[in-house]
Order: sequence, then C-alpha cells, then structure tokens
Amino acid sequence: MKRAPAPAFAFAFTIALLAMQAAAQTSAKAAPVLMISIDGLRPVEWQSRSNGLELPALRGLAVGGVSAAVTGVLPTVTYPSHATLLTGAAPRRHGIASNLTFDPQRRNDNGWYWYASDFKAQTLWQASVAAGRKVVNVHWPISVGLAGLAANLPQIWRTGMPDDDKLVAALATPGLPASLVAEAGAYPPGKDEGIDADEARAAHAAALMRREKPDFATVYLTAFDHEQHEAGPDSAAARAVLVRIDAAVGRLVAAARAANPGATVVVVSDHGFAPTSRTSNLFVPFIKAGLIRLTQDGSGIASWDAMPWLAGGSAAIKLARPDDAALQDRVAAVLAQVAADPAAGIDRVLDAAAIAAAGGSDEAAFWVNCKPGWLMGNRLAGEQGEPAGAKGMHGYFPDVPAMRASLIANGPGLAAGRDLGVIDMRAIAPAVAARLGVALKDAQVPAAF
Repeated sequence: MKRAPAPAFAFAFTIALLAMQAAAQTSAKAAPVLMISIDGLRPVEWQSRSNGLELPALRGLAVGGVSAAVTGVLPTVTYPSHATLLTGAAPRRHGIASNLTFDPQRRNDNGWYWYASDFKAQTLWQASVAAGRKVVNVHWPISVGLAGLAANLPQIWRTGMPDDDKLVAALATPGLPASLVAEAGAYPPGKDEGIDADEARAAHAAALMRREKPDFATVYLTAFDHEQHEAGPDSAAARAVLVRIDAAVGRLVAAARAANPGATVVVVSDHGFAPTSRTSNLFVPFIKAGLIRLTQDGSGIASWDAMPWLAGGSAAIKLARPDDAALQDRVAAVLAQVAADPAAGIDRVLDAAAIAAAGGSDEAAFWVNCKPGWLMGNRLAGEQGEPAGAKGMHGYFPDVPAMRASLIANGPGLAAGRDLGVIDMRAIAPAVAARLGVALKDAQVPAAF
C-alpha cells in the first residue's frame, strides 16, 4: 500500500488531533439548560419593585445572573417569536410567519403553525438531538412531530372538547402523558390557557426532569398572556396570575437543578403588551375597493385579490398575484386612504422592502401597524373604531417599546446582576446553543451572553 509522504501524514495527523481536541472541548463545555417561556412577560414586571409584586423566583434568577429587555420580531406574536427563540433567526428565515396559518376564506378552523415540519431553520431541539443531547419539551409552540426527543408533550388543540386530550396523547411521546398522572396529575387540554393549566404543565415538566434528567428542556407557560388579553396589562387579575407563575418557575428551577446540578436556567418571553379599546378594520375598505368579494349572503369570502393576515396589533397584506404591479398599486392606494383616516387608528404601513429589512415574512406585500390602543379586527362589516374584544394586545411593530420581551439567564459563569440592556431576540438562541455545546447553523446574530 502506498504511504503518504511524511509531511502530508504529519499534517493529516495534526488536523485529526485538533478535531478531536475541539470535539472534547465542545463536550466539556456542554451544560444542561432549562428554558422557560412566560408568554407576555414584560421587563417592567420583574425589573421594578414599585409594582408591589412578589416575584422571588424571577428576581432571584435576575440578581444572580444576567438579564435584558428584548426587541422582538415582526410580528410580535407568540409563534414567530418562539420560533426565533429556538432558531436565532427572524420569521423571514425560519418560516413561521404568524400565529395562524394564512386562511383567506376561513376554512381551516383557526389553524395555527402547530407543526415542527413548518420550520425552515434549524432549531435548538434539532441541534441538541443531533449532538446526542437528551431533550424534553412541555407545551412549547410549534412542537408537533418533533423527532428524537426523550419526551414531548406538544402544544395543539382543536375544539376544546375531550377529544383534544386524545389528540395530544396521540401526538405526544408514546406513553405520555398517561405515565405522569400518578406523579403530576391529569394533563390539561391544549386549549386551556388558565393558571391552573400552567401549574399542571409545570408539574409535568418537573416530573419529566426528575425522570429523564435532560440536557435541554423547554417549558411554555401561557396564562399571563391569556389574563392580559382578558383583563388588560397591569390589571390585578393579570398580576395575581404572574405571582402564581413565579412560584411555578421556582418549582421548575428546583427540579432542574436537583436533576442536573449546575444547570443553566433561561427565562424568556415572546413579546410585551399594550392596553386596547378600539378596532381597526381593513376588511371593509378592501371589500369596498373590490379587493375582496363576499359570498351572496355576505357571510363569507368568495374570492380575493388582496387579503389582510391579522397579527393582533398589526396585519400583513398578502396578494393573490404578488408580481402584479397594478394590483400592488391598487392596494397601496387603499392603504394610504385608510391610514389617512383618523377614525381607522393606523400608525404606519411598511412596503415589501421595509418588511424584508425588518425580517418579516416574504409572503407579505405590505404590513400595517395600529396606533396605541387599537387592534386589528376581522369583521366583514361595520365601522372603524368599534370596541375591541380584548383589553390587551401585542403584535405591533417590534420597535414599539411596549412590545419588549424579557430575558433572564442564571447559571455557572454568568456574572451576577449583569444588565445587558436591550438586546435582539435573535441573540438568545445562539447563547443557549453555546451553553449546550452545540452549533446552531441558522442563527443570524452573535450570542447575547
């Protein structure tokens, strides 16, 4: 057999040795991470002590670690934000454009981006599994169909009826959640967003950490968001819910660190919140302009050329024919007319170039933002400024200060009490990846900590 020349052999041996050393260093750096999302958690809730809230778990983690206010993504709603928290990429890259999938004729019964197959960018789940890490998930968005997890309790619902329990059981890791009932109680339905359900999911997550001792765990808590929609941000009801969530966080941290001493805890949120009272309506002016045609009885949408895709305090506008310049001009004219109407509550309109710069979905030709106090409505009739059905909302453009989300990270090597200021949401996932000792190939900005 022909042997390589000595210099080439030495070079190859050196490269192999360096690769082995790099792999060993990556493995040595790997540390367990518990990532908890509290939907709708604003920095002001835990940064300020003047609000009278008792939040010992959150404030304790912040005092002992690093923390930041977080500028989110376009739009500042739950699913695109949680996708960014897992990928380090903006919606334009990771593919989760909004909460609900685009459904112009309202046939999909409010279907959401539930399925992990919708990701177009690598997630922390995928990177961790590929690196041989043990991963568990409880209720994190876009988690149906995850491969390779030790335990997955995905978020999904349809009707809120008992069949939803069977749906979750069918889509969860085989044997879950039934095997946790004795230790953690009954698993709540996916459509239940109340605080009792959050506490039950936290109990299941704690049981999984004790059982599996995972390298990476994701847990999503939704009741604070739900209560802020119902009662408004800064309401007594919402704050009471947050106090109970803080206690659940304390129990999760204790379980994680009992299972894996030295685990890093990363608490995140997806967006902030703003009070709302009135509704902006894009459907009625689009119908009047002939961009949307209704069914004969006026109760549904028969066909369309341009369609609002609502996201709480903003709306993307999707065109049936994206390359039709005349259609773009018609829609731009209608939007300019609506924005000029003080009764419509419109703040700004972005064109396709501005959407691209903001990292929003490439499916949108325009994006419309509401003024403070307004949210997007979906009625096919009526007037501008009608009363809003929710007392609090998000989804506004990410540069709106009220939309800032939260980051708290506590673990070995993190400086106690360090305030990172205001960071980009995309910087969180690569920081978590570094803690886990894995590479995250689609992250768009450097790690935040």
